[in-house]
Amino acid sequence: MAETGNAELATKFLSMVAAGNVREAYDRYVAKHFQHHNAYFPSDRESLLLAMEQSAEAEPNKSFTIKQVIDSGVRVAVYSHLKRAAVPVEYAVVHILRFECGQIVEMWDLGQEIPTDSPNDLGMF
Repeated sequence: MAETGNAELATKFLSMVAAGNVREAYDRYVAKHFQHHNAYFPSDRESLLLAMEQSAEAEPNKSFTIKQVIDSGVRVAVYSHLKRAAVPVEYAVVHILRFECGQIVEMWDLGQEIPTDSPNDLGMF
Protein backbone atom coordinates (compact mmCIF):
# COMPACT_ATOMS: atom_id res chain seq x y z
CA MET A 1 0.00 0.00 0.00
CA ALA A 2 1.38 3.43 -0.94
CA GLU A 3 1.99 5.89 1.86
CA THR A 4 -0.11 9.05 1.70
CA GLY A 5 1.97 12.22 1.43
CA ASN A 6 1.36 15.42 3.33
CA ALA A 7 0.19 17.23 0.19
CA GLU A 8 -2.57 14.69 -0.28
CA LEU A 9 -3.53 14.91 3.40
CA ALA A 10 -3.66 18.71 3.18
CA THR A 11 -5.90 18.71 0.12
CA LYS A 12 -8.21 16.07 1.60
CA PHE A 13 -8.51 18.05 4.83
CA LEU A 14 -9.26 21.38 3.12
CA SER A 15 -11.71 19.79 0.67
CA MET A 16 -13.61 18.06 3.47
CA VAL A 17 -13.80 21.29 5.49
CA ALA A 18 -15.04 23.24 2.45
CA ALA A 19 -17.68 20.56 1.82
CA GLY A 20 -18.98 20.98 5.38
CA ASN A 21 -17.44 17.82 6.87
CA VAL A 22 -15.47 19.85 9.37
CA ARG A 23 -15.52 17.60 12.45
CA GLU A 24 -14.73 14.47 10.42
CA ALA A 25 -11.83 16.31 8.74
CA TYR A 26 -10.46 17.35 12.12
CA ASP A 27 -10.86 13.83 13.52
CA ARG A 28 -8.93 12.36 10.59
CA TYR A 29 -6.21 14.91 9.91
CA VAL A 30 -5.69 17.35 12.80
CA ALA A 31 -3.54 16.61 15.85
CA LYS A 32 -4.98 17.20 19.32
CA HIS A 33 -2.24 19.78 20.02
CA PHE A 34 -2.98 21.68 16.77
CA GLN A 35 -2.54 25.44 16.77
CA HIS A 36 -3.26 28.05 14.11
CA HIS A 37 -2.47 31.63 13.24
CA ASN A 38 -5.85 32.96 12.07
CA ALA A 39 -6.04 36.45 13.56
CA TYR A 40 -9.82 36.30 14.08
CA PHE A 41 -9.95 33.35 16.51
CA PRO A 42 -8.11 32.04 19.56
CA SER A 43 -5.20 29.82 18.49
CA ASP A 44 -6.50 26.51 19.87
CA ARG A 45 -7.88 23.56 17.88
CA GLU A 46 -11.47 23.70 19.17
CA SER A 47 -11.96 27.43 18.49
CA LEU A 48 -11.08 27.13 14.80
CA LEU A 49 -13.02 23.87 14.44
CA LEU A 50 -16.18 25.55 15.80
CA ALA A 51 -15.66 28.61 13.58
CA MET A 52 -15.27 26.38 10.51
CA GLU A 53 -18.43 24.46 11.44
CA GLN A 54 -20.36 27.72 11.82
CA SER A 55 -19.07 28.94 8.45
CA ALA A 56 -20.07 25.68 6.76
CA GLU A 57 -23.55 25.86 8.30
CA ALA A 58 -24.03 29.52 7.39
CA GLU A 59 -22.81 29.09 3.83
CA PRO A 60 -23.17 25.46 2.70
CA ASN A 61 -23.03 26.19 -1.05
CA LYS A 62 -19.64 27.84 -1.32
CA SER A 63 -17.21 26.60 -3.95
CA PHE A 64 -13.60 25.75 -3.07
CA THR A 65 -11.21 24.78 -5.85
CA ILE A 66 -7.57 23.91 -5.21
CA LYS A 67 -5.34 25.46 -7.88
CA GLN A 68 -1.79 24.69 -6.72
CA VAL A 69 -0.08 22.65 -4.03
CA ILE A 70 3.52 23.15 -2.94
CA ASP A 71 4.94 20.33 -0.85
CA SER A 72 8.17 20.85 1.06
CA GLY A 73 7.84 17.82 3.29
CA VAL A 74 6.61 18.86 6.71
CA ARG A 75 5.06 22.05 5.29
CA VAL A 76 2.49 22.16 2.51
CA ALA A 77 1.08 25.31 0.89
CA VAL A 78 -2.29 25.08 -0.84
CA TYR A 79 -3.44 27.90 -3.14
CA SER A 80 -7.19 27.88 -3.74
CA HIS A 81 -10.12 29.72 -5.29
CA LEU A 82 -13.03 30.35 -2.92
CA LYS A 83 -16.41 31.46 -4.27
CA ARG A 84 -18.88 32.40 -1.59
CA ALA A 85 -22.51 31.60 -2.20
CA ALA A 86 -24.08 34.28 -0.02
CA VAL A 87 -22.27 37.23 -1.59
CA PRO A 88 -20.79 37.79 -5.04
CA VAL A 89 -17.23 37.87 -3.71
CA GLU A 90 -14.40 35.53 -4.68
CA TYR A 91 -11.08 35.03 -2.92
CA ALA A 92 -7.63 33.66 -3.61
CA VAL A 93 -6.70 31.75 -0.45
CA VAL A 94 -3.43 30.28 0.77
CA HIS A 95 -3.25 27.70 3.55
CA ILE A 96 0.12 26.67 4.92
CA LEU A 97 -0.02 23.49 6.97
CA ARG A 98 2.74 21.97 9.08
CA PHE A 99 2.69 18.21 9.68
CA GLU A 100 4.06 15.87 12.31
CA CYS A 101 3.56 12.10 12.08
CA GLY A 102 0.92 12.43 9.34
CA GLN A 103 -1.22 14.99 11.19
CA ILE A 104 -1.66 18.74 10.85
CA VAL A 105 -0.13 20.43 13.88
CA GLU A 106 -0.06 24.05 12.73
CA MET A 107 -1.81 26.16 10.10
CA TRP A 108 -1.58 29.64 8.64
CA ASP A 109 -4.20 31.03 6.26
CA LEU A 110 -4.60 34.22 4.32
CA GLY A 111 -6.88 35.42 1.58
CA GLN A 112 -7.19 38.17 -0.96
CA GLU A 113 -10.42 39.33 -2.54
CA ILE A 114 -10.30 38.89 -6.29
CA PRO A 115 -11.08 42.22 -7.97
CA THR A 116 -13.64 42.13 -10.74
CA ASP A 117 -11.89 44.87 -12.71
CA SER A 118 -8.21 43.88 -12.52
CA PRO A 119 -5.93 45.21 -15.29
CA ASN A 120 -3.98 41.91 -15.11
CA ASP A 121 -5.25 39.69 -17.93
CA LEU A 122 -3.59 36.63 -16.34
CA GLY A 123 -5.91 36.77 -13.33
CA MET A 124 -5.18 35.43 -9.87
CA PHE A 125 -4.72 31.84 -11.01
